[in-house]
Amino acid sequence: MSGNMCRIGVNMQGYNCIMVYNKEKSRLLFCKRTKNPYLGLYNLVGGKIEDGEDGYKAAYRELYEETGISKQDILLRHMMDFTYYNQECYVEVYAGHLCKEMDLKEEAHPLFWLELSENFFDGSRFAGEGNIGHMVEQVKEYGMG
Repeated sequence: MSGNMCRIGVNMQGYNCIMVYNKEKSRLLFCKRTKNPYLGLYNLVGGKIEDGEDGYKAAYRELYEETGISKQDILLRHMMDFTYYNQECYVEVYAGHLCKEMDLKEEAHPLFWLELSENFFDGSRFAGEGNIGHMVEQVKEYGMG
C-alpha cells in the first residue's frame, strides 16, 4: 500500500508507524504525545503519508523529521498494515534497528528509549489500544520481515 488507498470512491488517509530498535535491539524508541490523540501516552514515531507518496519514502521522511534518523542510519522493513474502514484511514507499520548509536533530534514530542520488558499492552501508558503490544510481539515471534 502506498499513497492514499481508495475504497469505492473514498480516499483513505495513510499513516505510518515506525518501530525503531537501538543497535543492540534491546530498546525501542517512543515519543511521548504532547497533544491529542493520545495526549501524555507513549507512541511510536510516524505520521501522515502524503497523497500519492510512496510508503517507504513517507516512513523515512517522517522518521527523519521526528528524530533526525536518516536512511543511512537504519534499514526499514514494511511489516504489516492496519486498515480502519470506519475511520477511512490505514496505517503502514515499519521496523528496523539502528546501525550505530546516535543523538536524536526531537521535533514536536519528546523521545524516549524504553526497555523491551515493558508491558506495551498497557493502555494507561501506551497509545493504540493494544496495537503497539501486538506489533512488538510480532517482531519477537517473526522478526522484522
